[in-house]
Amino acid sequence: MDTALARAWVQAIAAAMDTHQDRLTRLDSAIGDADHGANMHRGFAAVAAALPQYEVATPGAVLVRTGSLLISVVGGASGPLYGSAFRALGTALDAADDPADGPAGTGGTVRVAGALAAGLAGVRRLGAATEGDKTMIDAYAPALVAFRVSAEAGAGLAQAAAAAADAAEQGMRATTSMQARKGRASYLGARSIGHQDPGATSTALIFRALADTAAAAKDAR
Repeated sequence: MDTALARAWVQAIAAAMDTHQDRLTRLDSAIGDADHGANMHRGFAAVAAALPQYEVATPGAVLVRTGSLLISVVGGASGPLYGSAFRALGTALDAADDPADGPAGTGGTVRVAGALAAGLAGVRRLGAATEGDKTMIDAYAPALVAFRVSAEAGAGLAQAAAAAADAAEQGMRATTSMQARKGRASYLGARSIGHQDPGATSTALIFRALADTAAAAKDAR
């Protein structure tokens, strides 16, 4: 992942949140505060608007700036959770950079897997949720596993990201049959069963945006 790809990924996420804003709102209306679509759209729209002014030299710095802006712009739990994920991801991506692997700011697919793992760890620390709680982690955790397995098997970024996006979407759909144990949805108890989690849905959109962006970059080479 280089700086151009990191920028393109963030732009793709912003486009996805714009396209799916109403869908996310409908999902959150059933089990939450009905603001997830608006929050994610507002946050990533602000990031997309600020992105041209990012004077950064590394992909990690792009993602850290993205996370910081999400925390400052997005209300509720979404800002801190998604912002922390991107900040941890970006920090780990740059910290793992090895000049022996190429120019500063570049890194292999295994390196990106490690950065994604740091992002998930950040979410876990802040939200204290785990798989099965009906949260964004139910999409993120299987996506990370799929990405890491592909990376360790020698896959390139596009292939690993596609596997992660597929796994995230499968995890997203699986939340429908779960009873929420964290967040506003947990107040509903058994009534939360039968509704897809909005956080898992937006997380799946983020991984699909990465897959699409990586595939486009590969085709352009």
